[in-house]
Amino acid sequence: MPAQRRREDSIWTIVVWSINIIGGVSLLMVLIVYWSRQSAKASQPVVMLDPQSTPYPTPTMVPTRYYLPSVTPNPLSTMVLETTATPFHLTNGYKPVVIGFSVEGRPLEVYAFGQGEKRDMIVGGIHGGYEWNTIALADQLITYVNDNPDAIPADVTLYILPDMNPDGDARSHDEWGRVNANGADLNRNFPIGWSPTWDRSGCYDLTLTTSGRGPGSEPETRLVMNFLASHKINALIDYHSAALGIFPGGTPWDEASTRLAQALKSVTTYPFPPINTGCIYSGTLPDYAVSEGAAAVDMELTNHQDTDFAMNLRALNVLVNFTK
Repeated sequence: MPAQRRREDSIWTIVVWSINIIGGVSLLMVLIVYWSRQSAKASQPVVMLDPQSTPYPTPTMVPTRYYLPSVTPNPLSTMVLETTATPFHLTNGYKPVVIGFSVEGRPLEVYAFGQGEKRDMIVGGIHGGYEWNTIALADQLITYVNDNPDAIPADVTLYILPDMNPDGDARSHDEWGRVNANGADLNRNFPIGWSPTWDRSGCYDLTLTTSGRGPGSEPETRLVMNFLASHKINALIDYHSAALGIFPGGTPWDEASTRLAQALKSVTTYPFPPINTGCIYSGTLPDYAVSEGAAAVDMELTNHQDTDFAMNLRALNVLVNFTK
């Protein structure tokens, strides 16, 4: 009996040690895997991403057609002729600064001229391809100032953002090109006076638009907001088309913006006070620019085809010589 017990004890001893060995090996394997993963993580550099350089999102395209059954038409609405965009290049190779990217990953480019402390700005294309002639005008002004640097006073820096809504411009040069890739009207997306809905009577009525998911919800809007905050703009013209005139920023109209509108009226044929169609404007770029300390106006070209270039050279001279 004692010999048999010793054999049984030996068997149990072997079983227990086998279990211990298996457990130890398993634990060792787990530790090896853990250490290898930690080493891999440690070997990867930590990259700090600029918010403006976030990888391009997958765009949500807007529907191709909208219909509004109960809207009082804007009496000055005009249909847009379909056109083909022309690539824009300066002959001397001067290149703009990319301040960020649209919903679909297209660059928003700003051209800077002069080195003065007083900073003025021109914005085109906020309504994309629907107002493509504002982009064409901005390109003409960029070319002119590039070729005639003396047009900018020594105490001024002029910034020109020719196309604030490149996705709309790329989509179509008619009414379907008005909104950005999220279906938002960018000139209703700024935080000052933003509204989720508005009475559309007397307003743009050719397609359905939104003011965005919330105030400043669109990347294009935020890029311009950041630019205004960091550059302390003195005076700004936001070009539109067509026909309604010059709209000062602010509610009620800001005093400096009203003076800017009056000065622009004196060298153009654009109406001021602007033609009242009954439309209530909300979340506009000029209202936001005023909140950032700028004198600002929306200024509408004569129609949806022409740039009124000669007249807007005079407007450029007013802008760069304007003092709040």
